[in-house]
Amino acid sequence: MEIGTLDVMSPQNGGRINTLVFYPGRCVRCGMCLKVCPHRVFALEGERIRLARPADCMECGACRKNCPSHAIEVDSGVGCASAMIKAALRGREDVVCGEDCCR
Repeated sequence: MEIGTLDVMSPQNGGRINTLVFYPGRCVRCGMCLKVCPHRVFALEGERIRLARPADCMECGACRKNCPSHAIEVDSGVGCASAMIKAALRGREDVVCGEDCCR
């Protein structure tokens, strides 16, 4: 049984902020997402994991890769993480993150 999904939508225009989707009904509360997320997107609230700062997700994919119950979906290689890597590889100090970062 699927118990809800939480994805991150932009409050301004109804568009997506990032590709992060969390399925709390699948979560087994192992805590791996808490350990591997560099931006502390997830938090423990009582005995449940919740999205604490979903807009801070840089789409690195660490949470998805380490989630044994497939409760997290995110397209790694897009968004801010991708922009930061591309800027570093090109030797640029300016990082463009947003809708046009992957163009």
